[in-house]
Amino acid sequence: MTILHKSVKRDFSSGPVWKCIVAQAIPLTVAQLVHLLYNVVDRIYLGHMGGDSMALTGVGLTFPIVSLIMAFTALFGTGGVPLFSIARGAGDEERAGKILGNSFALLLGSSLILTLAGFLFAKPILFAFGAGEESYVYAKMYLDIYLIGTVFSMISTGLNGYINAQGFPKIGMLSVTIGALCNIILDPIFIFGMRMGVAGAALATVISQAASALWVLFFLTGKKALIPLRRKHIAVRKDITKDICKLGTAGFIMQGTNCLVQVACNSTLQTFGGDLYVGIMTVTNSVREIFTLPVSGIVNGAQPVIGFNYGAKQYDRVRQGIRFNTLIGTAYTMLAWLLVILFPKFWFGIFSDDIMMTEPGIEALKIYFFGFVFMALQFAGQSTFQALGDAKHAIFFSLLRKAVIVVPLTLLLPHLGFGVLGVFIAEPVSNVIGGTASYVTMRMTVYRRIKNEIKE
Repeated sequence: MTILHKSVKRDFSSGPVWKCIVAQAIPLTVAQLVHLLYNVVDRIYLGHMGGDSMALTGVGLTFPIVSLIMAFTALFGTGGVPLFSIARGAGDEERAGKILGNSFALLLGSSLILTLAGFLFAKPILFAFGAGEESYVYAKMYLDIYLIGTVFSMISTGLNGYINAQGFPKIGMLSVTIGALCNIILDPIFIFGMRMGVAGAALATVISQAASALWVLFFLTGKKALIPLRRKHIAVRKDITKDICKLGTAGFIMQGTNCLVQVACNSTLQTFGGDLYVGIMTVTNSVREIFTLPVSGIVNGAQPVIGFNYGAKQYDRVRQGIRFNTLIGTAYTMLAWLLVILFPKFWFGIFSDDIMMTEPGIEALKIYFFGFVFMALQFAGQSTFQALGDAKHAIFFSLLRKAVIVVPLTLLLPHLGFGVLGVFIAEPVSNVIGGTASYVTMRMTVYRRIKNEIKE
């Protein structure tokens, strides 16, 4: 009876849809803000380390590898969360438990393989990703330590979604808050106090990730979890793995194409502008991460609500969730775009005080953010496809924006007379085309699908 009572309290099929989404989104956004500190706090400290941008550039060169790790996290971890939500909404708690256990087994195994591969092939990978002789030293120093924390990173990020999907977003927020606070405290101690520099930033991150992972496992194996992580469910099952990978492929491609884009950008910038412009791209990506966070929090908060209501056949509530995502996301991204255009020096200065980077960096930042509002359409369309388990469309639009548009333009535009700025122009072009196409297709297909299911 106790479990039933808890489940009712976490029922997303009652009350105003926007309130359900906001109740999920606010803690998730705070959690993502704190999680963002895992990444950006290192860059902030390193970017102000005596006005030398090379340490920041070196860390930026590791972004593709970090993105690749996150791609596998999305494939095996977050890829199962929509399936988990749908199973829970349909009342099939046994299947939901098996999905959770299967995700954990896949995350653990893949993290060990990725760690080993990283140590074996770090040098050729970093040079292929755009490292120069000087920046490689810093990149390798950071990566050697960061790779040790791969298992912690994948478990904490990959399993935290299962806490949120059970209606405990505040607990999910604590998962990343604990780690991020550790990182904020340890970074200055290791980087400056112990004079470890880049190595200190990496060590602080690993310790912080370990703290987050332990908290996630503590909750999911405890009594408060509605559907806990059971030892009997920890196994790789062929049928469930297939379902997880099918839906998780969308997230994998999204993160994997991030890796591909970062490699294309860094290698092209190294050719046309050298380490200086690789550092500028590091700052630009960091600013984008800050501004992307709130709209990402909204759509991630909406996913379990939309998925639950779809599983419960509450189709009108599904439409309300999509509409709320679109309106709030559009309003926010318009505001973010305006803030970057008006105050570019402020945002760039958060991450670097290198005067050599500032002037060209500001110009690049304003170009990069042009048309940022179209990201709201990309997020709304992409998240809806994922929430409803429509892997085919989710994968297609992940590939369209980055692999089909950004990467070719990144490689082509610099050769057509745009130089290094061509790399930054590729992003707004992809936002406009990819975002519009994703959202229009979602409206046409999902609403037709719902209409047909209502008739049945």
